[in-house]
Amino acid sequence: MTVAVDCPPLYATPRDPSRETLGGEVAAIAEQLGKPFMPWQRLVADVAMELDPATGLLAYAEVDLTTPRQSGKTTLELGVLVHRARRWAGSRMLYGAQDRIHARAKWENDHLATLQRSPFAGEFKPRYQRGDEAIRWHNGSWHGITAPGEKAGHSDVLDVAVVDEVWALEQGLEQGLSPTMVTRPQPQLWVVSTAGTHRSAYFRAKVERGRRGPGSSVAYFEWSAVAGSDPADPQTWWGCMPALGHTMTEARICHEFERLELADFCRAYLNWWPGEIPADWLVITEADWRALADADSTMVDPVAFAADVTPERSHAAIATAGLRPDGLGHVEVVDHRPGTGWVVGRLVELAARWSPCAVVIDDTGPAGSLVAPLEAADVEVIRPTTRARAAADGGFYDAVAERSLRYVPRPALDAAVAGAATRPLGDAWAWARKGLSTDITPLVAVSLARWSHVTRAHLHNREPSIYL
Repeated sequence: MTVAVDCPPLYATPRDPSRETLGGEVAAIAEQLGKPFMPWQRLVADVAMELDPATGLLAYAEVDLTTPRQSGKTTLELGVLVHRARRWAGSRMLYGAQDRIHARAKWENDHLATLQRSPFAGEFKPRYQRGDEAIRWHNGSWHGITAPGEKAGHSDVLDVAVVDEVWALEQGLEQGLSPTMVTRPQPQLWVVSTAGTHRSAYFRAKVERGRRGPGSSVAYFEWSAVAGSDPADPQTWWGCMPALGHTMTEARICHEFERLELADFCRAYLNWWPGEIPADWLVITEADWRALADADSTMVDPVAFAADVTPERSHAAIATAGLRPDGLGHVEVVDHRPGTGWVVGRLVELAARWSPCAVVIDDTGPAGSLVAPLEAADVEVIRPTTRARAAADGGFYDAVAERSLRYVPRPALDAAVAGAATRPLGDAWAWARKGLSTDITPLVAVSLARWSHVTRAHLHNREPSIYL
């Protein structure tokens, strides 16, 4: 039986009618959980759970799925996990997210809470101990959580792994998960997400593979708007949101369109990637920026460093700037990581190694908290004035326009430049922070580092050497 889908996917592995499928069993589980499948969920389940007639085992070892937000991915994931746990006793399953906090919240608030309200409530016992959370089924099946950097659930074997919101991962979890699945008779990896950012290289590679044709062992499904569609047109919404008319209303999506920045709406609800979103590359064009990339670029002493922190303090970046041997400017993101606790130590290390002409922190912004500990470590910190901030950001823009600098490519910097916007600052402008879905700390850091080198390098007395 082929399920009629009111919102067909843009790309999808077709149903093979010659194969039996366990999709109906997964749909029945969802019904018992109180979350009956929408047509799109049934379509995915029917294809993903096809059986190889030669072996009687699952035909697909991997299922890659990308849909707009609030489409009902969690219901599908839970149906798959519960079906595996109950149909094959002793199964080992993991749910993963971008970090353990998110994985635990989804596991406890959605997976466990739904099961506890279901007819299956007497078939398992939850374990809440942090680091070892699991739904332990009485038949020996086990449903735990994982996150990047962790061993695969502290388990030697694994039958199913569901990795959610993969766009937030710069690297996947397969290197930890795959070795635990190779000896199992019918393992299955589910990679599920909405479209990501310029830093989502891992998931973008899977999307590109899926659009080309993923191969015989991978099933791929994508619901997204056709490139070039009008984001404001409800017909665009109805063409790419498989939950619209089921769990979402057009009026609600209209409200979201009016509330969100265009780039945020397009990524969340049209499932568009950077480059497909009209709001990208508004300040510096992609062509102008890409033309300045040089992976082999180096610079000579003196060098300058700068650091910046996101307003919510979720990430920080350190950048450096200087001159190349050919006289062109050089900028580079030295480090970009989550959190802020690492920044002071890293800057102290860099300052000791390179004796820079400047270490710059904007003490009026989120990075201002770094100044005191840096100075306590005997690092002299340059604090730019408001006028200097405008000169730094405008000067960086001018250098790009004049093609007088080169940069070492890095996804975080590319993403920052692509998503950048400006804000008025006196009679000039500076990089904007509010209303952005992009982390612009790499762009702010390279702008400040370049400004400080331009204004202070001539004051620095040191024999030149190559910065590598």
